Amino acid sequence: MDQPAPVSLVQKAAWRRSSDLASLPEVNRSIAVRPGSVWRRAAAFLGPGYLVAVGYMDPGNWATSIAGGSKYGYALLSVALISNIMAIILQSLCARLAVATGRDLAQACRDAYPKPVAWLLWALAELAICATDLAEVIGTAIGLNLLFGVPLEIGVIITALDVFLILYLQNLGFRWVEAFIITLLGVIAICFGVQIAMADPDWAGVIAGFAPTTEIVTNPDMLYLALGILGATVMPHNLYLHSGIVQTRAYGDTLSERREALRFATLDSTIALMFALTINASLLILAAAAFHHTGRSEIAELGEAHTLLKPILGSAIAPMLFGLSLLCCGLNSTVTATMAGQIVMEGFISFEMAPWLRRLITRGIAIIPAAGVTIAYGEGGTAKLLILSQVILSLQLPFAVIPLVTMTASRAKMGALVTPRWLTAIAGLIAAVIVALNVKLLVDFVTG
Repeated sequence: MDQPAPVSLVQKAAWRRSSDLASLPEVNRSIAVRPGSVWRRAAAFLGPGYLVAVGYMDPGNWATSIAGGSKYGYALLSVALISNIMAIILQSLCARLAVATGRDLAQACRDAYPKPVAWLLWALAELAICATDLAEVIGTAIGLNLLFGVPLEIGVIITALDVFLILYLQNLGFRWVEAFIITLLGVIAICFGVQIAMADPDWAGVIAGFAPTTEIVTNPDMLYLALGILGATVMPHNLYLHSGIVQTRAYGDTLSERREALRFATLDSTIALMFALTINASLLILAAAAFHHTGRSEIAELGEAHTLLKPILGSAIAPMLFGLSLLCCGLNSTVTATMAGQIVMEGFISFEMAPWLRRLITRGIAIIPAAGVTIAYGEGGTAKLLILSQVILSLQLPFAVIPLVTMTASRAKMGALVTPRWLTAIAGLIAAVIVALNVKLLVDFVTG
């Protein structure tokens, strides 16, 4: 019989310190992995990857993809592809950390670093989640405005009510949360499929766009948009989120069971992130076909893009589908940001708070600046705030990526499931590239 894999002294000490607080304790190990065929066991792990995928197509991605497609056509599709490959590798490390140690990234950071460092990482993670929430507030409010004519100021306030939806779904069980997310992702996919069919893109140009060109590096304006796409794609809160929600599955403790759990969790996130790439690419393709190839190369505002779709595509349904997909993206993102916030707070400082109370607090923090800007400047101001939220995320990203890569490379922490050296080398290179490019994005933003 397969015996439980030995764990290190570091792991045992960490579990003793926090044995009373599992990651997302109300749903931890709540979904059974029943014996049976490989397909049946694999199906038990289907779901967390799609919650992670939400962060790779949230409203913060829309502005950069639309701007890139309208200005440069299909040329930046290669950037979306490369960013997605980076994301797949980093998210696989999150699953590996969770399965190998039984810890999420926030808990692992608290165990590994001195208290002052852990508190600093916690503060930066909270800042990133507030920035994520800010983008979701704005995106949802714009979606409500485009679909129902709700004033942006009122829409921002309405987004606070999603706390009741999230609480209701969590009470039903984690599978209901996943079903809600996947359903809205299906709606988004259908919306974009119809819009792209109407736009009738140049598919030869689309295929060519996935091949990188030197112009992306030599053209400063194109490089800036490419950095924006990367910065909006790899988001720090997703690293904390994935390492927590993987543990909703009740996989076993033997080495073979944990290896199987890691394999299925990685497969789930990889497939889901390829779906996210499809949506991100669809945004860029739609902007390229509808705007760039009709002479409108300076489209960046979501409201402006929505308004122009009807006369360009010749159908009143096109802007409605655009607004509906934006609203679905905003709603999905609020759910995942809530769970990421809970993981970060409980993991870093062992402080439990009712999910509905944490949601109200973080949403309140996001609503105050969003409401202020929308009241003062209207939609143009919210676009600037969206960009600012992405810069804040870029600033925090290294403080999540570097601990993830270094901890999953440590045999003392990971035991038999330590990351292979070749994968650590690739992940380290990815971390260096992300850090360098995001620092440049930040410098460019500060220097104008």
